[in-house]
Amino acid sequence: MRLVVVTDVHGKLEKVRKLTKTLAGLEVDALLIAGDLTHFGGAEQAKDILHPLRNLGFPLLTVHGNCDGRDVPELLDGLGIGVHGKRVDINGLGVIGIGGSNQTPFHTVWELTEDEIRGVLERNYRPGDVILSHVPPYGTIADRVHLGRHVGSKALRRFIEEHKPPLVVCGHIHEGKGEDRIGETVVVNPGPLFRGYYAVIEFDEKEKKVRNVELLRL
Repeated sequence: MRLVVVTDVHGKLEKVRKLTKTLAGLEVDALLIAGDLTHFGGAEQAKDILHPLRNLGFPLLTVHGNCDGRDVPELLDGLGIGVHGKRVDINGLGVIGIGGSNQTPFHTVWELTEDEIRGVLERNYRPGDVILSHVPPYGTIADRVHLGRHVGSKALRRFIEEHKPPLVVCGHIHEGKGEDRIGETVVVNPGPLFRGYYAVIEFDEKEKKVRNVELLRL
């Protein structure tokens, strides 16, 4: 199963259009977006960002990010592509979503407590599911800011250690681009699409195992 994963578009429609040209004609089983479609924009801007991607015809799932407007989650759910707080199955691949971020010093639009993050995971996760989360797990490449401090979710980290999901796709920390592991779990932050980054992941949906990760740039 070929998964294309992107995050942190932050309203850059020109990057979305460039990505759609790159992906056109490829065999893609699902496109996963880990939030921040907009930069504090609302549903109309998010709709503009999503339109070219939806026209590709791939199954598409997304969560909102902490910088998406208050009406964005409702739009995503209305389009049938939002997975925050729920579980969706795509051709044998279970995906559960966590939108927004853990709490930050900046009091952004969508922030969750660690208990709320844990609750989303406990209510929805089934063994072998992929986690699509805007916030990365604590203590990885994916959550390290410029000065080396880790700022990800400790609840997500503990859940990964306990339940060992095969794959976590995340974003939020723009400088946290990379692939890491927590035990058997592969953690991928593709890097922000507004800077041209995305990733392609080969995933064995039968064995529930990541076969390959390519970190790419437009």
